Amino acid sequence: MSSTDPVCTPADLACWTFPGTALAVLGHPIGHSLSPAMHNAALAAMARNQERFASWRYFRFDVPPEELPAALDLFHQRGFHGLNLTVPHKVIAFDHVAGIDPAARSIGAVNTLLRTENGWRGFNTDGHGLANGLAESLGASLESADVILLGAGGAARAAAMECLQRHCASLWIANRTAARLDNLLAVLLPAAGNVPLHGFDPQSPPAGLPGGALVINATSAGLHAGDPLPLDLTRLPRPAGVYDMIYNPPATPLLHQAALLGVPHANGLSMLVHQGARALEIWTGARVPVADMMQAAMV
Repeated sequence: MSSTDPVCTPADLACWTFPGTALAVLGHPIGHSLSPAMHNAALAAMARNQERFASWRYFRFDVPPEELPAALDLFHQRGFHGLNLTVPHKVIAFDHVAGIDPAARSIGAVNTLLRTENGWRGFNTDGHGLANGLAESLGASLESADVILLGAGGAARAAAMECLQRHCASLWIANRTAARLDNLLAVLLPAAGNVPLHGFDPQSPPAGLPGGALVINATSAGLHAGDPLPLDLTRLPRPAGVYDMIYNPPATPLLHQAALLGVPHANGLSMLVHQGARALEIWTGARVPVADMMQAAMV
């Protein structure tokens, strides 16, 4: 899978002249992103029934994290209607938007921004995408499931909150940086209720991890060639399934290991489709054609 859409940078905004309604995804790196192909295919389909979408287009921008606050101001000044945020911007942007949707506020991270007169309003569609992606790709549900979640960044925050809100049986979160893990556990504790919530170092999995759990990778480990495993599956009781939020490359080291062990597994393409469709609904206020057409555009 690849995309022929150019990779832009904040410097391109100085001479930005696109006359239509502009949307974009911001990340660092961003060259792997298939979001433009997906969203532009959806917009083309929507334009066949609603002419106003014929002038909408979705771009991708590589924005280093230290440049994000200034870049958000520039995108607003240039009239962009909506933005998606991916690694590493979801938590950073939280403190640099004018308003936050209540659901995103409880997560502490945003992945979708809608332009308002006073600035950006932040939303989070990752949890929606994850729940629907798990159902579509693995036939799995978060309800009453034991979940082992890898990571403590923005995507992990949304995934963890979705697990708790859907009343998972238990939630175990693995992250190599203890301070970041402790911070996430503190954020989640008020929402945990009766759900057992645990943290651990993925290099030293504890005794007592549940068998038959759903393992969900929300780290970027596997995005680049040579990346190590985010967690060695052989050190866990046999899981019921492994879902890696990374979709490009389509087969990460974690998914290769799951295949060798005969464990059901899937990459994050289905999550990308469903979270993207929800973002497009926020931007357009219209029904978005989801599955076959949007997914086919990325193959």
